[in-house]
Amino acid sequence: MTLEHDGVRLVCRDSGGSGPAVLLLHGLAGQSREWEPLGERIGGRYRLLALDQRGHGDSEPRPGDTSRAAFVADAVEAIRALDVAPVILAGQSLGGVTAIQTAAAHPDLVAALLLVEAGAAPGETGLPGQIDGWLGSWPVPFATRGDAAGFFGGGPVGEGWAAGLVSTPDGLRPPFDPEVIVNVIADHVHRSNWEAWARITCPATVVLGEQGILPAGEVAEMRRLRPDARFVTVPQAGHDLHLDHPAAVAGELDELARRLLVTRCSATGRRG
Repeated sequence: MTLEHDGVRLVCRDSGGSGPAVLLLHGLAGQSREWEPLGERIGGRYRLLALDQRGHGDSEPRPGDTSRAAFVADAVEAIRALDVAPVILAGQSLGGVTAIQTAAAHPDLVAALLLVEAGAAPGETGLPGQIDGWLGSWPVPFATRGDAAGFFGGGPVGEGWAAGLVSTPDGLRPPFDPEVIVNVIADHVHRSNWEAWARITCPATVVLGEQGILPAGEVAEMRRLRPDARFVTVPQAGHDLHLDHPAAVAGELDELARRLLVTRCSATGRRG
């Protein structure tokens, strides 16, 4: 389905499941179809809503506003337009940062928070340059998806990244403008999310890859600020663990939903 917010076209994929609604936010340079491996493992237990965030996937490729506030506003618009509040909000990497800020600013819209390889610290100042260099290293256009998957490391992660490319007359290219992606990460490096993370009161789970990118010190500080949050490390998993270990993410989503049910029953004085 297509939504519009402040003149920006947003595409959201709706699984149509009958269970609790889960809004899924992909990471930088990603797209909504990254969550399909997760959907394959949970069937219709949840209504999965995967948003192509502004500047990504099938949504508006060149939005004028690439601030984190704009991404949060888009998530809020999706939740309200689809009438699914309060939603389980899940985000991977930079999508998780958006999820943190959304849950902190709009607690009435978010019932629980699932972060996948996402933390609360701002990015390092040199990150925009690193991302610019990385995007510039892509040998586009790719001749085949197999070629692209190999470039991105092969396996489920490589296939996931290759699936996000779009066909053009001369081959496969990313659906985004690299300059927009660099602008998105440039805004992120100037903003800390510690206060927002500490302010969140809903049930929260942080899923980390054993070979992921979050520094141990950042994880320790997140634990200190939210001792009630659940932290899980998936063995042999990297930053894109939603692609190569979707079963682990599905299991943690189930556990988070169970904790949410217990919390709600406790609040109403019911057993369940």
